Amino acid sequence: MTKPIIGFIGLGLMGGNMAECLQNNGFELIVMGRNREAVDAAISRGAKEVSSPKELAELSDIVMLCVTTSEVVESLVYGDNGILAGIKKGAVLIDYGTSIPSSTQKIGADLAAKGASMIDAPLGRTPAHAKDGLLNIMAAGDKETYDKVKPVLDVQGENVFYLGALGAGHTTKLINNFMGMTTVCTMSQAFAVADRAGVDRQQLFDIMSAGPSSSPFMQFCKNYVVDGVSDLGFSIANANKDVAYFLELIKDLGTRAPIAEGTSSHLQAALDEGLGDCNVPEIFDYFLKLGKGPH
Repeated sequence: MTKPIIGFIGLGLMGGNMAECLQNNGFELIVMGRNREAVDAAISRGAKEVSSPKELAELSDIVMLCVTTSEVVESLVYGDNGILAGIKKGAVLIDYGTSIPSSTQKIGADLAAKGASMIDAPLGRTPAHAKDGLLNIMAAGDKETYDKVKPVLDVQGENVFYLGALGAGHTTKLINNFMGMTTVCTMSQAFAVADRAGVDRQQLFDIMSAGPSSSPFMQFCKNYVVDGVSDLGFSIANANKDVAYFLELIKDLGTRAPIAEGTSSHLQAALDEGLGDCNVPEIFDYFLKLGKGPH
C-alpha cells in the first residue's frame, strides 16, 4: 500500500527528530516550522516546504502538529489559511502536543464536519527517543481512525497506547504531568527544608530512596540538589503551562484539585522569579530562598 503523505508543523527539538524518523522510514513530508535549521535539514532529506497550514493540509493525507500550546494549535487550525480551510476529506490531524481536552474535542468536531478526523497523541520520552522511533504515544480518537494511522504511529513509537475517545490522550497526559510535576515540587521542597534544618542532602536522599518514596523523579531532584546536575529536560515554564491546563480540565469537570492549585502557585512563583527556562528540579533554588510568609 502507498505510504500516506505527511504534513508536519512544528520542527522543534522533538518535532524535528520525529520528522527525521519518518523520512528515514520512507515517508514523504510536507513541512512548516520556525526552526530554519530543522526545516532545511528536512528539505535536504527530500521534504517540501510550504508557507501556510492550508497549503500543507491540501497536500497531506495526515497532518501532524508538534507545537507548544492549545492556543497555537487553534491558530493553525482556525487561522486565515488554516488547516481547517485546506484539509481533505478522509485526512487525519494528529496533535502530538499537550493540549486542553475541550479544545481538542471542539477541533475534532469541526474537522468531522468537513469529512476529516483527529487523533490526540501526546508523547512520553525524549527527543533522542523520537529520532529512533522509540517514543511512548498516548493516542485517542475514533477507533477506525486510530487503526488507520496506527502503522505510522508504530514507526514513531515503541509503546503506542490506545486510550479511547478523542481527548482521552490529552486528559491522560495532563494527569500524568500533574502527578510528575507535583512530585518534583514536593521532593525539591523536602530537600530545601532539610537544608534549612541542617540535615545533609545526600543523607536525606539515601534514607528516602531506601524506602517506597524512591523514584526516577527523586533521582532527578537528587542529581540537581546534591550533584549540581540538571538533567530532567523539562522546564519550569512547560510544567507551569501543563499544570494550568490540568486545572482547566478540572474546572471543565466541575470539581477542584487543591493539590494542583498548590503546585501551580509554586511553579508560577518560580516563573515570576525568572526560573522559567530552568529544569523543574531547579525549583529547589526558589524553595531554598523562601522566607517566612504572611500568616
